[in-house]
Amino acid sequence: MKSTVFADERGAGLVEVLVAVAIMAIVLTVFLSALSTGSLGVSVVHERVTAENIARSQLEYVKETDFITGTNPYTPTTISPIGYTATISATTIDTGLQLITVTVSYDGESTFTMEEYKVDR
Repeated sequence: MKSTVFADERGAGLVEVLVAVAIMAIVLTVFLSALSTGSLGVSVVHERVTAENIARSQLEYVKETDFITGTNPYTPTTISPIGYTATISATTIDTGLQLITVTVSYDGESTFTMEEYKVDR
């Protein structure tokens, strides 16, 4: 049995296939780049929110403790997220008034700083 081929029936040429593959590669590259940027943004926000929550908890701890004078009178409480450290410094503004500064670092890099006043009552 002989198959008949129509004269106007033609397949895709090499150039058309290469153009289609190039377009798909460009689209895929843009998509993966956007996905990578979004993922990086989410991790930065997560790091900052965690640092802010740690700073708030440290400030609450200092506000609950007795008023202490001296150089660095307050020590940070235990921090549960791994890689985060907090430092607390107290600057005496006036008699019975301190400026408490909490700095939270992640892997040794300063991430977040929060300040609040503490009054001797």
